[in-house]
Parts: sequence; structure tokens; C-alpha cells
Amino acid sequence: MSETGPDIYADTIKTDNASVLIVDDNEHNLELIQAFLDELGGQIRLARDGAEAIAAVSSEQPDIILLDIMMPRMSGYQVCEKIKNNPATRDIPIIMVTALNEVGDVERALDAGADDFLTKPVNKLELLTRVRSLLRVRRLKLQLDAAIDEVRTLRNQSGG
Repeated sequence: MSETGPDIYADTIKTDNASVLIVDDNEHNLELIQAFLDELGGQIRLARDGAEAIAAVSSEQPDIILLDIMMPRMSGYQVCEKIKNNPATRDIPIIMVTALNEVGDVERALDAGADDFLTKPVNKLELLTRVRSLLRVRRLKLQLDAAIDEVRTLRNQSGG
């Protein structure tokens, strides 16, 4: 915070301190994606199905979610819709990571609210590039929201 108020331009989320939630029912996939993301730094949490994912998001919101589609108890589509339909969590970027690669699968993921889509096997460079990009977008959105809040506060203080 500066002398004039909150520093709305400070990095709210940097890739080196981002919180990532990886959701997949396959242990090998969890370990592989986690190993790829280790170079980002930050906190990596794991969930093994959709219900665990919803609980993890409710307990502590991640900065980004990597979400498998085909899982027991709740599909990735259902998880994505639930997160995106909640005003408190709808701005969390979600990358669907799946072996499904038909055009209809991509369309369904995007219709559910996914921000991006990667097919398995995951390419490390592609994964890191997309994660970094969506984290930058999230950081900018948070900065914009903070700037809007600051303008509202200043307007209210000046009686405008």
C-alpha cells in the first residue's frame, strides 16, 4: 500500500507464487502435470475427482485450475459449470486437460466455461505457456477490479 492508498498496480498474482489446483483421477497424470508446473514455483494442490475439486476451491481459491474431464462422482464439465456459475469463483481460469480431442469435446468444455483446452499427452512448453498467460490475465483482471474499487471510493469520498 502506498501513501495515497492501495498500490493497484502491484502484481497481485505472479507465476512464481500462484496457487494451482490440478484435478485428475489418474495418479500418473497428477504427478506429471505437477512435475511440469514445479518450475513455476508457488503452491500446487491436488484433487482426485470433481467433488474433491469443489471442496478444494471452497476451502481456498486457487489462481488457476487444471481440470480433467472424465472423472468419477462429477465430470470436469460439471465442476467447471459449478465454479463458473458461482460469482465468488467464476473468474478463476480453468484449463481443461483431457484425452478427449474431438471438436465437440472442445465446444462442450468452452460451453461449460473453460478458458482453455489441452489434450493429453500434455506438452510441457504448451502447458507452461498457457498457464502463465491465464495467470497474467487473472492478475490484470484483479488489478482492474482494484482500480475500479479505488475510483468508486474516491468518488464517494468527494461526494460524487
